[in-house]
Amino acid sequence: MKPSVTLAQTTTSDGATLSLRMHDGQYHMRIGGHGLMSTIATSSEARLAELACERLAKEGRKHVLIGGLGFGFTLRRVLELVTTDVKVEVAELLPQVVAWNREHLQSVNGGLVDDPRVGILIEDVFALLARATAGQYDAVILDVDNGPAALVDRGNSRLYAEHGLRVLSRALRVGGRAVFWSASPERSFLARLTQAGFRAEAVATKAYAKSKRRTHTLFVADWNG
Repeated sequence: MKPSVTLAQTTTSDGATLSLRMHDGQYHMRIGGHGLMSTIATSSEARLAELACERLAKEGRKHVLIGGLGFGFTLRRVLELVTTDVKVEVAELLPQVVAWNREHLQSVNGGLVDDPRVGILIEDVFALLARATAGQYDAVILDVDNGPAALVDRGNSRLYAEHGLRVLSRALRVGGRAVFWSASPERSFLARLTQAGFRAEAVATKAYAKSKRRTHTLFVADWNG
């Protein structure tokens, strides 16, 4: 068995150990001993981008916000789909994740953080949405924690609560779209989106391109004012 090599690690604000590891040519991020993400299971991240960008109009400068950088697979797919005049902001809470992309992950998607269309913001995506001007974003992509259920950090629940959805709807333009990644179907969240005024649906998606089962859920929420 090939050994797992720790490339970098840091301690988060709540005292947990976040590490970047490489095993058999693939990269993994772990927090507190639990797997957080890998470069193996990336299909749902790409699908996030596809669903978020399919409503973007072809004309005019557009503004996209991605909550969470990770290994950059959602960012890569967004940049593949949008035109050159689109502005893409990425809110990443941990500066170490951005640094690791630049230092260790150039062969993955690390170079994309310095794409001229991309702005990297080291902050909580909720705070960014809360101070956004009305209608600032055409699309918002949220891949934060495990989604609305089974949260590792309970503080992230505010993104998925009633107040958080009001903050999101204000930041979206009329006709804009938000897409949420979730580890589970969480039907109560779909109802919450509808109650908040979004036209919403749950889309089952694969973790791996060749998977037979669709194990993750993407919540698609359109804001029509």
